Amino acid sequence: MTSVDVRGESDSEDSGPSGYAAARLRLLQGEAQSGPPRRSALADLTDDWLTGLFTAAGAPRGAALVAVGGYGRGELSPRSDLDLLLLHDGSVDAGEVAALADRIWYPIWDLGLALDHSVRTPAEARKTAGDDLKVQLGLLDARHVVGDLGLTAGLRTAVLADWRNLAPKRLPELRELCEERAERQGELSYLLEPDLKEARGGLRDATALRAVAASWLADAPREGLADARRRLLDVRDALHLTTGRATDRLALQEQDQVAVELGLLDADTLLRQVYEAARTVSYASDVTWREVGRVLRSRSVRPRLRAMLGGGKGASAERSPLAEGVVEQDGEVVLARAARPERDPVLPLRAAAAAAQAGLPLSLHAVRRMAAAVRPLPTPWPAEAREQLVTLLGAGRPTVEVWEALEAEGLITRLLPDWERVRCRPQRNAVHTWTVDRHLVETAVQAAELTRRVGRPDLLLVAGLLHDIGKGWPGDHSVAGEIIARDVAARIGFDRGDVAVLATLVRHHLLLIETATRRDLDDPATVRSVADAVGSAGTLELLHALTEADALATGPAAWSTWRGSLVADLVKRVGAVLSGDEPEGTEDIAPTAEQERLAVEAFRTGGPVLALRAQTEGPGDAASEASGGPEPLGVELVIAVPEQPGVLSAVAGVLAMHRLAVRTAEFRGMGVPTGGDGSVLLLNWWVAAEYGSLPQAARLRADLVRALEGSLDIAGRLAERDAAYPRRRGTVAPPPRVTVASAGSRLATVIEVRAQDAPGLLHRIGRALESAGVEVRSAHASTLGANAVDAFYVTDAGAPLPGERAAGVARAVEEALRG
Repeated sequence: MTSVDVRGESDSEDSGPSGYAAARLRLLQGEAQSGPPRRSALADLTDDWLTGLFTAAGAPRGAALVAVGGYGRGELSPRSDLDLLLLHDGSVDAGEVAALADRIWYPIWDLGLALDHSVRTPAEARKTAGDDLKVQLGLLDARHVVGDLGLTAGLRTAVLADWRNLAPKRLPELRELCEERAERQGELSYLLEPDLKEARGGLRDATALRAVAASWLADAPREGLADARRRLLDVRDALHLTTGRATDRLALQEQDQVAVELGLLDADTLLRQVYEAARTVSYASDVTWREVGRVLRSRSVRPRLRAMLGGGKGASAERSPLAEGVVEQDGEVVLARAARPERDPVLPLRAAAAAAQAGLPLSLHAVRRMAAAVRPLPTPWPAEAREQLVTLLGAGRPTVEVWEALEAEGLITRLLPDWERVRCRPQRNAVHTWTVDRHLVETAVQAAELTRRVGRPDLLLVAGLLHDIGKGWPGDHSVAGEIIARDVAARIGFDRGDVAVLATLVRHHLLLIETATRRDLDDPATVRSVADAVGSAGTLELLHALTEADALATGPAAWSTWRGSLVADLVKRVGAVLSGDEPEGTEDIAPTAEQERLAVEAFRTGGPVLALRAQTEGPGDAASEASGGPEPLGVELVIAVPEQPGVLSAVAGVLAMHRLAVRTAEFRGMGVPTGGDGSVLLLNWWVAAEYGSLPQAARLRADLVRALEGSLDIAGRLAERDAAYPRRRGTVAPPPRVTVASAGSRLATVIEVRAQDAPGLLHRIGRALESAGVEVRSAHASTLGANAVDAFYVTDAGAPLPGERAAGVARAVEEALRG
């Protein structure tokens, strides 16, 4: 019985080249089918034609025609190559096999179709696959077309068995091939003229994931992957049809036509869909290759481990705590067993910040569990959530991978709904390397390198993330961005003053570079206009760093030594105009009743006394608002100690020993309220437990007494604890910066320290200042994300330090922190 296809023509009418060509043309020009149905129909049509050629050639027994590669998967695009293997069992005469091949290959060439062909026995095919990874990958998709079915089935079984047996060797080779290709072709997610097949996140990577799954060693995340692959194939189909060429590069001049072919609004919509698909493939690749590496590592370690354990089952993977509810296990950040995402809305940000700071990837399972269970954050965010966001942004390069993991599961747009409009948005400007959303993250990465230059690193990092948030809205993106930034900053939980600064930074993020390169800086009106727009020296400092971070994140053509010098010159001139705002002298703040009580008790007993008071937010008092920073977190710890050397380093060391992270600290002396001789040092700390519960006040006081007596080796205890935990690669933070503040105080020299926050940081600073032989009159420490910004008012014999002496003390502290 003669079968009839969808076009109503019999096989006999279509068996010749002209019949196949006409049917193929009707299929490709028809509007009834597109996407997977059309690719499958084209493969079926081609199967029928090749079956006719094979049969008409009088093919002998022991021969088969096999489709491999994309044709083997039944995915023929309009201009796809035909990947064919003529398989024979070796019993057929060589001349007869050659003649059969000619009767099949030549009609294909006559139609102008690209052909990738080979003639082999199963043994030859397996040997070639063993020598050539690309051949082996093609054979994994081998599909029988016509001839001896048993021959094809035997080859498929053998090839899959070879692949699984050789997977520990072959998968690293495949990963290396993927990485080399990505290095050459770039990332599909960000290219303006991407190669849909070869670029990272493209069709080649999707095929590689199929190969990994076939090895049975690991499998790719399935959610969204099939749809992403289908989208890329649909775009390639449309590209072939509009250009009439076998091309995979989506050139600018063809994007509008391709968009029309796919029924999309415009070329930007097309690129956004391509980018979204590519990100899905790229993320699946990252997760899969991590899993492959973990499996291969465990296989190599297991025999040694079994030998050490005497043939036992082995130990479970070590879990090292990173933050509350977050641990490291087997090179990934996972949730602790006690974590409850449904009760802890800050957990995604805390886990992300811990992962980025440790330089580790977030586990796919952890991200998906949080995405499925976590509750929305309240508005405004709790202070901890804001701090964790800043810590995540301040981690530098590891931020990118962690951010992408959150974005892949929809957590970013749930945290920041305005992100949706810039997500995957292309920038049709040759200067820009990235899409809008990736450019914003890259700006935060660059800003993390500049945090030592500013007094408010948290504002710099958030401004980096938001400066182009207005793109995609009508009109000037800076004007639109200012409005959005105000809303986002208030939702995140910044106070009104910080919201205003962030809005100014977003509104004027192009002001310095445009003025410096396009205006006459010798004209006083130019400098005055910039000063009026900026408003304050602190905002100017932030804007200068944001300008550089933005340019560095744009691309190599956007920043140069020349541009940097012009901007620096402008900043210097504007700073001179703004310098009329002399720093106000600090006023002594009257002690509270509780502070007076503690001071009297400390003077009476001759030892330290302390009080712990839990708070849900910072105090919000005048002193806190005057500091210019966000409210602290955690628990207020007030300590009164009779004045003596070494108090700062002793208290800071004891807090570090008890795993208490210092959020803010105030340190000052006060006279004894009873009028007796002597003075008492009063320390106000805001601390938070790194994980677990707070220590008892009695234990803190006992260790503080021992530290002040010199019987507690704080440095040794901290070193032992650090050595007990495995070293993580972590982030490469900018080096600490210690400076002498000009015009900081008339009564003391102000030493400013900007460094990466770390356990024991204040202890090390205190010891360095003590070793330098200076007296700490007062101290003001704050932690903004992962950055510590501290100021120490020091004197020598009650007077400010001379210039050279002050510079020497600053150098000594910096060397101690770098060592």
